[in-house]
Amino acid sequence: MRLKTLVAVLGVGAVVACAPVQSGPTNSGTDEKTGQLRVWLFDEVNRGPKEAVVKEAISEFQGKHNGVTVDVQYIQVSSRAERFKAAFSDPKSAPDVAEFGNTDLAGYVSAGGFSELDLAGWSESKDLVPTILDTAKVDGKTYGVPWFVGVRALYYRTDVFTELGLKPPTTLDEIATTARQIRQRKPDMLGISAGGKYLFAALPFIWAQGGDIAKQDGGKFTATIDSAEAKAGVAKYTELIKDDICPPATCAGNGGDASVEQFRAGKAAMTIGGDFNRKSVDASSAAGKYGVVPLPGKTAGSIAPAFAGGNLLGVLKGTQRKTLSNEFVQLLASKKYQQKMYTAMGNLPTFSDVQKQVSDSDKFLEPFTKTLQAGTKFVPVTPAWAKIEAQAVVPTMIQEVVTGAKNVDTATADAAKTMNAAFAS
Repeated sequence: MRLKTLVAVLGVGAVVACAPVQSGPTNSGTDEKTGQLRVWLFDEVNRGPKEAVVKEAISEFQGKHNGVTVDVQYIQVSSRAERFKAAFSDPKSAPDVAEFGNTDLAGYVSAGGFSELDLAGWSESKDLVPTILDTAKVDGKTYGVPWFVGVRALYYRTDVFTELGLKPPTTLDEIATTARQIRQRKPDMLGISAGGKYLFAALPFIWAQGGDIAKQDGGKFTATIDSAEAKAGVAKYTELIKDDICPPATCAGNGGDASVEQFRAGKAAMTIGGDFNRKSVDASSAAGKYGVVPLPGKTAGSIAPAFAGGNLLGVLKGTQRKTLSNEFVQLLASKKYQQKMYTAMGNLPTFSDVQKQVSDSDKFLEPFTKTLQAGTKFVPVTPAWAKIEAQAVVPTMIQEVVTGAKNVDTATADAAKTMNAAFAS
């Protein structure tokens, strides 16, 4: 989930997915066309711009539906697990429509909390980017509409690169080579700000090498983090967290926020950051002195697959206003309101044509839209991922390697064992 709140917070920083409840509500069997529609949306540090767009959508919706009111409650991201668990257990306290993170989806569906959506009759749905829409699916069924997406790319200090006569890396190998040169010539600066806990920066290195976290066969997941390809990616990423690039003493404990903060503070020549980090970087000492390129892949000209974080809008299974709920989701998630949410919040749209519109008007977005077009990847879509993420299995594995506690072979083998126990539980 890039949850703008979660990752920048997404990172979905890391997103802590909700543990599934044992049972969820059943379909109410009623479909009322009037009354109050209850909606849960995530709160923001600065809610004003988001709230203004949502109020506009509500006004339009209520204007088209006599006898209908929409009540929005803004909930804290940090307490969402408890809130949704209670909602799934008691439909009377549940909303009709809710925003939720895409990494939470599998757990929520397993708990029986959300209804399957039929988007076939919604003309705009054909323009949703397929790989982004996939983050709203479980076992091929769609349970949400992607409201926005967040991906990461390579931020670099243009003034430092110009001073040292360097060009942005064009392959994964060149990232370490370039970062090492910078550290050698500017010992007071990190070549790249990486992090031992920065899951969503590490995953593209694994995916670019042809590896993955796990594979699914007949509905069963098995860890593949210890495959030869995945190990090559782990080795490539952990090479960055060394004394001659980003010392473990400084970087091993860093997640996404801390990694980007080093760049903001002028202490790093590069970092892996999201489109959602732009405003904070522009408000830092790096303002006006940085550029962004797609995170390069294994070969020159290729782009490493990025994690497709983001939030979805869905309909609760126990709603008594199914038709109204679906119509409100399609309105709030529409091209019109995604465009408005981009203007208000900087949220990257999930429709291919709207992405092109916003990137044509704002060249900063080009590296991120190119990354999306090149193809994104996702975490295993299973309730077990919540447990794996809560246990910080992959970040722990990375930290073990960069601190020298284990070599790549042992660390990945141990991580695979822990993952398989979660998948089997």
